[in-house]
Amino acid sequence: MRGAVVGALRKVAVMGVEDETMWKTGEPEDEEEEEEEEEELLDPLTTIREQCDQKEKCAQLKLSLDTCTERVNSRSQTEETCTEELFDFLHARDHCVAEQIFSKLK
Repeated sequence: MRGAVVGALRKVAVMGVEDETMWKTGEPEDEEEEEEEEEELLDPLTTIREQCDQKEKCAQLKLSLDTCTERVNSRSQTEETCTEELFDFLHARDHCVAEQIFSKLK
């Protein structure tokens, strides 16, 4: 019986420390460790997008978009937008990404 009481007291003491930590920080200790682990993960979508940006077709469309953007920004009054160039670039990059992304998903 004494062992059960001591075990219960230890559990209460540990819970008290966890509660005190939560009271001071607003979060239990275990969640902080999990958040640190999650921050280290890299999103495969970002990596694949960067790779696709380097491919010839996407690079050409990105250059076209950048040229258009510079042209529009250099003018004070213009009705020109780079919407078509943006859509062309995003479409090509998304097509490239779609070919690779599903192999990275669980």
